[in-house]
Amino acid sequence: MRVDEMEKTGHYRRWKEDLSLVRALEIDALRYGPPYYRVHLGPGRYDWEFTDQVFAEIRRLGITPIVDLCHFGVPDWLGNFQNPEFPYFFAEYARAFAQRFPWVEFYTPVNEMYVTAKFSAHEGLWNERLASDRAFVTAVKHLAKANILATEAILEAQPSARFIQSESSEYFHPSGPDAMEVVRHLNEMRFLALDLAYGTDVYGRMYEFLADNGLTRDEYHFFLDRGVKARCIMGNDYYATNEHIVYPDGSTYICEMFGYYVITRQYYNRYRIPVMHTETNNRDLGTGEKDARIWLEKQWSNLVRLKADGVPIIGFTWYSLIDQVDWDSSLENNVGTVNHYGLCDLERQIRPIGEAYRELIRTWRFEVDNDFPCLK
Repeated sequence: MRVDEMEKTGHYRRWKEDLSLVRALEIDALRYGPPYYRVHLGPGRYDWEFTDQVFAEIRRLGITPIVDLCHFGVPDWLGNFQNPEFPYFFAEYARAFAQRFPWVEFYTPVNEMYVTAKFSAHEGLWNERLASDRAFVTAVKHLAKANILATEAILEAQPSARFIQSESSEYFHPSGPDAMEVVRHLNEMRFLALDLAYGTDVYGRMYEFLADNGLTRDEYHFFLDRGVKARCIMGNDYYATNEHIVYPDGSTYICEMFGYYVITRQYYNRYRIPVMHTETNNRDLGTGEKDARIWLEKQWSNLVRLKADGVPIIGFTWYSLIDQVDWDSSLENNVGTVNHYGLCDLERQIRPIGEAYRELIRTWRFEVDNDFPCLK
């Protein structure tokens, strides 16, 4: 079953209202994903009608788009992320998009490659719904290859393009000494998609894991030789669900211990490129908007401290603009549960957290001559 969050939230009917909310909140840049499965109809075939309308309005309003080309799913005709042809056809789509919208400068070719591979091929929830190490390695290598080929294709059409690679920033804590080996592996796995995309030579035991699960020597050297790191900004997404206590049997439960500062610092130390906080929102505790505002202040304070400590932070993002539907079950249950994570509700009314976000923008936007981040 395909789940379309844009359909669930009414975006296809109310997209002009949604874009007007961006301006009402004084947000100057927007992470926006055209519906890939509705646009790319087959090899060399596209339906641009909806996308043309939306991007014309984005341009008219003076909003800077950060275009999210693949967000968790593919068109039916491509099947899923086990398909070795996916990277090539996706690059074709990316090139076609860049040629059609040459004024667009910022892209996220594939959103959250690690999460996409994990949920689709290791946890059995999305797309191929498989649950094995081999399926995970297959998915992550195809996603990373698609990201690289799409980046190269976009640069052919738009040489000044920049790439903001949104990725979940995770950390795994051992419950005790017996869990240390499991945790070591999981804490290397969290980097794997970015390691491949950025041409980072992995540790020996991770290379053994990849080779044992189907990655060939030639495939590995493709990533070492074709990394696109030099044109990239590393996006780190952080939620209260990103940290996990791990038991010796591999079972986990969610905890929030280190926070955005510590974990993003780990990612920055590994890759040494500019950073953007590309997703966060409040935990839905059911106790009112105060929780969202406290979470916003906490994330912003972490980000400002990182900037002051020398990490080149260039932006911050609250996800999402409007409330979400069924994300409390990671879209596994299609029951219409509204999750109050948005800056605005599904009636397109600005919520208290939206007012707080606009005030944050007003307070910080011109503080020190662009030495602090922009907000998305």
